[in-house]
Amino acid sequence: MLDTEILSKIGAAARAATGKKAFDLVGLEVSALTSYADGFLLCSAASERQVGAIADAIVRQLKNVGCRPLHKEGASRSDWVLLDFGDFVVHVFTEDRRAYYGLDSLWGDAPRLDEASLLVDEPAAPADR
Repeated sequence: MLDTEILSKIGAAARAATGKKAFDLVGLEVSALTSYADGFLLCSAASERQVGAIADAIVRQLKNVGCRPLHKEGASRSDWVLLDFGDFVVHVFTEDRRAYYGLDSLWGDAPRLDEASLLVDEPAAPADR
């Protein structure tokens, strides 16, 4: 089971993502499968522009709770952005790129976080601009 602080941050990322119309969110607990992260959040976007908007919203939302990414891969207008927050990693893809890389099946042995754990049903708090 993930630490409640990590779950809370993944939940904040999920709420920020859904606030920018991300879909097909999947949370994974990967701590037993890898040493570099405890959790993943995967989400899809309809366009490259939306990938950037979702990634930017996640960074802003987590900055509000004192959590900054250690590393960011992918440009704001890209088909895949990876945000490494240390304890967890967020992947934001276009649908095509997500299907191509298949991280959902690659990490198929990882337990999935249910929607209650992701807290995606709560509205995202407005991010500072």
